[in-house]
Amino acid sequence: MLFMPFWVSAILALVGMFYFAIFWEAIIIFLLSDLLYGAREAKFYGAVFVSFVVTGVVLIIIEVLKKKMKFYS
Repeated sequence: MLFMPFWVSAILALVGMFYFAIFWEAIIIFLLSDLLYGAREAKFYGAVFVSFVVTGVVLIIIEVLKKKMKFYS
């Protein structure tokens, strides 16, 4: 996943987050991606680990939503 385009990795990580119970691998992949290819973002005040933080927040939100859905077991 590290050598794929970013949008492919993001889509596969979202699918994995919905399919598996807690998909820690997505956070690890985006941490490695930020460590290898991360550059300072001017619009995020010089932060480097933007995709790692966003993935962590999205994983938490998805886990909360999965517990509130009736059809997800």
